[in-house]
Amino acid sequence: MTGFGGWLTQFTQVKGAIGDLARDAAADADWPEEPDELETYVDHLEDAGASSAALEALTDAWAQYAARQ
Repeated sequence: MTGFGGWLTQFTQVKGAIGDLARDAAADADWPEEPDELETYVDHLEDAGASSAALEALTDAWAQYAARQ
């Protein structure tokens, strides 16, 4: 896994929202790998019926990811 998904895997052992998101992504066989854009992951979570807290965790994680690019 590359891009955001690959970056996110480093947080699977972290407590809190980013860890929850990372574990969910790791367990999701349909987690998108591309295009590597926030909208890709938002659409995926919305299609899966994710909570607003999960979407907020995604947005926060994406901001951290984008800041390191």
